[in-house]
Amino acid sequence: MIRRVIQIDEEKCNGCGICVTACHEGAIGMVDGKARLMRDDYCDGLGDCLPNCPTGAISIRQDVDPVWKALADKNIRVVAQIAPAVRVAIGDKFGIPKGENTLGRLVAALRHMGFDEVYDTNFGADLTVMEESAELLERLKSGKNLPLFTSCCPGWVKFCENRYPEFRENISTCRSPQAMFGALLKEEARMKAAEAEKEGRSLRKTVVISIMPCTAKKAEIKRPEHFTEGQQDVDYVLTTTEVTRMIKEAGIDLSQIEPEALDMPFGLSSGAAAIFGVTGGVTEAVLRRLVHSSRMEDLQDISFTGIRGIEGIKEASIQLEDRTVKIAVVNGLRCAETLLERIKAGEVQYDFVEVMACKRGCIAGGGQPVPIGPRTKQARLDGMYKIDSMAQIKRSDENPIIAEVYEGILKG
Repeated sequence: MIRRVIQIDEEKCNGCGICVTACHEGAIGMVDGKARLMRDDYCDGLGDCLPNCPTGAISIRQDVDPVWKALADKNIRVVAQIAPAVRVAIGDKFGIPKGENTLGRLVAALRHMGFDEVYDTNFGADLTVMEESAELLERLKSGKNLPLFTSCCPGWVKFCENRYPEFRENISTCRSPQAMFGALLKEEARMKAAEAEKEGRSLRKTVVISIMPCTAKKAEIKRPEHFTEGQQDVDYVLTTTEVTRMIKEAGIDLSQIEPEALDMPFGLSSGAAAIFGVTGGVTEAVLRRLVHSSRMEDLQDISFTGIRGIEGIKEASIQLEDRTVKIAVVNGLRCAETLLERIKAGEVQYDFVEVMACKRGCIAGGGQPVPIGPRTKQARLDGMYKIDSMAQIKRSDENPIIAEVYEGILKG
């Protein structure tokens, strides 16, 4: 079942057609002088049409009410995961300096609102790095389905499926960090429920809420590959703006609340996971995993390859044993289209390509607070890299909880 993300109120529509032009995918059309979402399967859910609508006829699906309902139900255990880009943006609406890391404050606010456990999607990003780096090595060895395209961005995945289906097999088989972490949380809940049943006890139902900078994540959780044994792994996605609304409804001032720590055991993550929120971050995290070195000089060498920066298309190469791996990093779907056409024409060849649909990456996602000018974008980008620079663990494979998960919940 497809969850409709973009909603159009025809009564508010003045028929200007601006949204039709803004839509990358041709999902919006005009019928009898009014804008309509013609094809749900073509909508990437990124919400590029929203800021271009002069009458407020376009809106994003809201999930605040069902989340409040779950929080009020004593028979439900509500677990939250927070995406990396959220923490450097949500403070904008509470007078906190732009780009400041507000994770601890957000954790405290969610607990005050009734969330039972609060985790970091960065842990899911560490899992993604482990899986995606292994997949890259496997494809480099076999030579099949290269280049390997990243799969973290649902807007990009939808774009590729609709416009360039010939590259579908090149997209990584890994789930996105939020989907992977959601599956892990639900699997842990199933294991605990089974143990409790043996002892004659029953546990509360677990509901997983993802707090994301991206509106397209709302549709991603309904894709069949993000279900386990027929069960949906992430129940609801709240955007940064939706959580802002909930915090204000609860009467909480994020700027005044005392920060609190994430819950364990999934509260530990690497600096590599933190930079997933910026363009080039996924690539840098994967390369850190593959170089087998934690020396600061070697990590800096990776960051200086050319994968950092806000250019629409960046190219780099790195030596892995006896092979030179060619890399491209893309942000913005128009740039993705340009690169894919060049690949089809045989003008360029790569082994690994990272694509993010939003310019500059998730820090500028459709669910983030607006307005977002150049200074705000730069502050958020700087904030993400600062979190990485302060992290004690730099590589995903050095996260000790990751090893425990592979030997425990994921074993077999």
